[in-house]
Formats: sequence, C-alpha cells, structure tokens
Amino acid sequence: MDGTEISGPQSGSSSEVLEILRTRPPQERADAARNREKVLAAAATLFADKGVEAVSMDAIATAAGVGKGTLFRRFGDKSGLAVALLDARERDLQERILSGPPPLGPSPEAGRPAATPADRLAAFVQAYLDYLFAHLDLVRMSETASPGARYRIGAYGFWHRHVAILLGEALPGEDAEVLSHAVLAVLAGESAAALKDRYGEERAKAALATTALALCPAT
Repeated sequence: MDGTEISGPQSGSSSEVLEILRTRPPQERADAARNREKVLAAAATLFADKGVEAVSMDAIATAAGVGKGTLFRRFGDKSGLAVALLDARERDLQERILSGPPPLGPSPEAGRPAATPADRLAAFVQAYLDYLFAHLDLVRMSETASPGARYRIGAYGFWHRHVAILLGEALPGEDAEVLSHAVLAVLAGESAAALKDRYGEERAKAALATTALALCPAT
C-alpha cells in the first residue's frame, strides 16, 4: 500500500505524486512489443467470446502464435494478462483525472468553474464504477489472483492517492489516508461481481456508489 502522507489542499506537488503513480506504457524492443500486442489481442478476443474463466493459457498462446513458455515468462498467468489488458483503460481514466474537464478532472473550461473536491470525489466514484463494470471479469481476476493482489497493482496506488488528496481537502482533520482505502474497498471487483450476479448491474452500481459516497460526508 502507498504510505505517502496527505496534508492540506491539492497542490502542484500532489499532482506530481499522481503523475509519478500514473500507469505507463511498457518500454520494450519492437519485436517484443509486437508479440505483446498479438498476445493481448488474442486474449481479449478469447475472453470476450468465451469468458475469462473458460480460457486457458494454452489457448491464448495458440491463438497468438507464441510459445506457452514465452507467454508465462511474459505475463505469469491469466491475472498478469488481465492487468496488461486493463492497462490502456486505466491510463484513459487517469488522464481524465489529471487533466480532463470538471468535475472528474481539474481543468476548468471557459465559463465553467473548477469542481469542488466533493464534486470530484462523486465524479470519480461514478467514473470508476463505469470502468469497473465495463471490465468486471478482468478487474476481479487481477485483484484476486493472490492474497493482497489488489493492493500491489500499480493503478491501485493512483486511485488511492487521488481519493486521499480529495478527502484531505473535503474533510480536514479526518484520516484521509485510511478513509481512502475504505472508500476503495467498497469498489472491489469481487463484491461488485457478487452484487451484479444477484441484483443486476444497475442496482449494483447504484448501491456501491451510495455506499462509497456515504463514507465521504462532504459529498
């Protein structure tokens, strides 16, 4: 887990911390990049057609035209593939948080004031839920591959820092560091999947948003 302290309103230094935590495209040789894209394209197609649980690493290697050993060395297992497939989706949301228009982002548009921290928290919860349910099987797999896997994913550090910064502004005197983890706990893939299976996506999203924002009284 990330342990950087939060103090005071969001500032240039806070934005720099988020920029450091932002998910980056991998730097690799051209041939390695081509193989990576072939594997990810094959995995995305198979997961969409058959479901994440039904697809084996052997099937992905065959579809991508690479050796199984290469696939395992590169991604480890299906949870590693899930993290890699989510990478671009995470970067898109992070970009909107860092430099997009309000209320999700900090950049005021002409004639439109910047959003308050409370407004940005509410917008983040809704945007994250949209991302979560659009890629629920992949997020769930990436978060439950091993005990504590969710907290070791690079993107989690970004989400946590962003929420903690906004909570520090919206709720001075509260323990924003711990409260941020509590808010994100509500948005875990495992619980989202269980609620979706039992109650359907719309009821699940509404309940999770209500619960997460109830932990942020300023919203």
